[in-house]
Parts: sequence; structure tokens; C-alpha cells
Amino acid sequence: MQKMFLKNSTVFVRGLRARNNLEKRDSSFLGSIFGGSSQKNEMSTVQEASFDYHPYKLHRLDSGPPTSTTLNRDDALKYYHEMVTIRRMETAAANLYKEKAIRGFCHLCSGQEAIYTGMKAAFRDQDTVITSYRAHGFTYVMGVPVVSVLAELTGKKSGCVRGKGGSMHMYARNFYGGNGIVGAQVPLGAGIAFAHKYKGDGGVNFSLYGDGAANQGQVAEAYNLAKLWNLPVVFICENNHYGMGTSQDRHAASTEFYKRGDYVPGIYVDGMDILAVREATRFATEYCPQNGPLVFEISTYRYHGHSMSDPGTSYRTRDEVQEVRQTRDPITGFRDRIVGAGLAEVSELKAIEMEVRKSVDNDVKKAKSDGEIGVEELCYDIYEQNLGGSVRGVDPWTRWEHKKTQKAINH
Repeated sequence: MQKMFLKNSTVFVRGLRARNNLEKRDSSFLGSIFGGSSQKNEMSTVQEASFDYHPYKLHRLDSGPPTSTTLNRDDALKYYHEMVTIRRMETAAANLYKEKAIRGFCHLCSGQEAIYTGMKAAFRDQDTVITSYRAHGFTYVMGVPVVSVLAELTGKKSGCVRGKGGSMHMYARNFYGGNGIVGAQVPLGAGIAFAHKYKGDGGVNFSLYGDGAANQGQVAEAYNLAKLWNLPVVFICENNHYGMGTSQDRHAASTEFYKRGDYVPGIYVDGMDILAVREATRFATEYCPQNGPLVFEISTYRYHGHSMSDPGTSYRTRDEVQEVRQTRDPITGFRDRIVGAGLAEVSELKAIEMEVRKSVDNDVKKAKSDGEIGVEELCYDIYEQNLGGSVRGVDPWTRWEHKKTQKAINH
């Protein structure tokens, strides 16, 4: 596997600098985030800090996103809470799957949280996103509560699509899913970008796919049309370095995925650094409406297997996974930086962890106790405008009633 590295940040603080004697980590659900501490923490008075990080790798661009940014205290705590929630939600989903409360496919995103939180932090109201079947993180940051995600996973009626979509098919405002067919979301993303340009709303579509899907022919076709028409779209290879159980060095002749667009400019982004992701996304929202498409490679890592049916240990070692957890984890890395900058205290981050744990545990109980929809509802809300009457069943003589009970949010 291509060697990945964490962009070490140099921190410059405007205000009082907090002590940085971080305590030894334990084995909490975040993968060794908090431990016992004899350090006395005084409340921070720093409200904003500046962070530097390594330059991005650029393809066909004279200049890229800035290599330094500022972060205020409120945003730091918000981002931390969001990433911790995603991690805890995915841990809960893994446990529910092991209990057989979740059936079928279940692709978890633990380890990749900085991508979802970092991108969402830079989105404007008119921007849209579409992704693969590893969709739980985006579903949450785009506005769906944890309980609605977990209820959808367990097939319950309080799920975000009434329990009919499951792990791979969740939607929210400006979020077009969760798509189960490998790579199929990429040309759909180009289509959404076409709609942005046609309507003149200034929006940019962000279309994510994995390193395995990067080899799909339809991805290259989407690049071509997007550049031909200069569509406002960012094609993002969410590179966790394994296409299912195959490492990128074994499935890709070129592992520089940000250069795959050839005539489309590209940027390599450290996906374990939330601030690098945020600034790259901001750059894209300014660049694409005027200049057309970009190709991003956001380098990240998943702790679980490809799906819950994959233990994730036959094609990589446990030591490899543990090494990433200990040295490159996006949550612990961000924790260290904001504590070191004086934006937050260890005690208040510990409180966030405990609050999230309690909240998600309550959501698990609600999801497990909820009921399923009736069989008669299976064919409700298939169409926004139903022109065909009843819906055909598995044979020509079986007909299902169609009703519109939900209001469309993306149209």
C-alpha cells in the first residue's frame, strides 16, 4: 500500500496558549482518545487560532487552496462533536449488525469522518453532494438525525425513508444518496451539476466514489462531458486505499487518482485533516462555477472491512489498522491540535464524548423499539407524479396501491 502520511500542522495562536501535556490515551470507543489525567485544566480564553499544513498536490493548476487557515472556538467544538457523533453512530451500527438487528449490506465509514465534516463545513446552501453506498456519515452531516439513520438501517418506520432504503439509500436536502451501484453516482453527479448550470444558481455538485470505482468507464465518460460543458462539479475519489479487499497498488495502474482526469485539473487532499478538507472544498466552490470541473483525491482510511461481512484482516494486518488509529486518526489528531492551540480543554472534549455516547445509546433504543411500516406502504412514494395508476407486483395480476405521503425535498 502506498505510504500515507499525516500533514503535521504548525500552530500559531492569537491569545493565551493552553498547556499541551496531553494525557495517555485509553481504549475508549473513539479508538484511544481520552485517558486519566492529572493535568489541571483552566478554561481557555483563546477564541481563534491559525493553522498551517503541508501544500496540496496540484495537477494542471497554477495555484490551489491556501495552506493556512483560521479556526474559531465555536467551529472547533462543532466539528469535534460532529466527527465524534459519526464515529459513535457507526460503532452502534456495527453492534446492531452483529445482533442481527441490521440485515443485508452495511458499509461503515469509521476513520473517514474528517471528509464529511470538513466538506459540510464549506458547503453553501446551493451546493449538492452525491456519494456511494458508504453514506451514513454524509446522511448525518446533511441534516438527518442519528435516530433516523439507525432506524433506517434497522428497517423501521422512523427511518429517513421509512425503512425502505436501508444502508445504501438515504437522502436529505441537497444530498442525493447513497447509491448501491459501484460508480453509478458519478454521471448522476454530472447531471446534477448540469442542473446547477442550467438554473444558474451558482451551486457546485460534489460527487464521491472510491478508489475501486475510479477504474469504471462511466467515471471517464462523466469527466469528458463535464469538461466539454464546463460543469460545476468536483469528482472526488474518496481513496481509502482498498477497493473492497484489493489494495490500490494491485487494482490501479496509476495510483495518482487526482491526475486521472487528464485534461481536468486535480488536487490531492489529506483526508485525515479536517481543515485541509474544508479549505479544499471552499476552493472548489469558488473555482468550479467559473472554470468547470475538478478532480479531487482525498486520501483516507477505513477501520472496518469493506462491509460488515468483511472482517478486513485477510488483505491487511491488524498492526496496519492499529498504526493508523494511533498516528493518523482524524479525531484524535484534531483533538490534539485544538487543545494545543487553546481553543478547547480536554475536560470539555471529554464531556462531548460522554454526551454523544448517551445520546446515541438512546437513539439505538428508539430504533430497536420502533415498528415497521405495513406491507401496504411498500409501493407508496415511488413517484412524485404518478401517471401509471397502481403498481405492478411480481406477476401481472398483483397490483399495489400507490400513494404520495412524503414531500419531495430535491426536485
